[in-house]
Amino acid sequence: MTTITRFEPWGWLNQFQKELDRAPIWGSSEGSMATAAWAPAVDIKEESDKYVIHADLPGVKPEETDVSMEDGVLTIKGEKKSEEISEDKGYKRVERTYGSFHRRFSLPDTANADAITAKSKDGVLEIVIPKREAVQPKKISVTTVE
Repeated sequence: MTTITRFEPWGWLNQFQKELDRAPIWGSSEGSMATAAWAPAVDIKEESDKYVIHADLPGVKPEETDVSMEDGVLTIKGEKKSEEISEDKGYKRVERTYGSFHRRFSLPDTANADAITAKSKDGVLEIVIPKREAVQPKKISVTTVE
């Protein structure tokens, strides 16, 4: 039996670029690619009053997704279940990724960890991280001591 594979002379470079693109942001020193079977792609947007993260999680049920916040680090983890894949079931090529995943992001000091919300729709997880109200400098009056 002959297996058909697509020749991609620059495939290794594309994979390296994908790993670089998925490196944590906001100064996190921990990578997420090294310890997970796959890592969902994310878009992160900063607005005047919040940060918004969109993560592609096709085929992952919301109840199988865990979003947590601890010590200034936001973690998204879960597992994408696989169907049985074998040649006797007719599979000739398998490119979709399955298995456990996680992404970690160090949040900036302006993030309000107590008000984070998450919702999922059509395979896209949306996490909204409100910003804290800016602390205004307090004017301290100086009095004369007699």
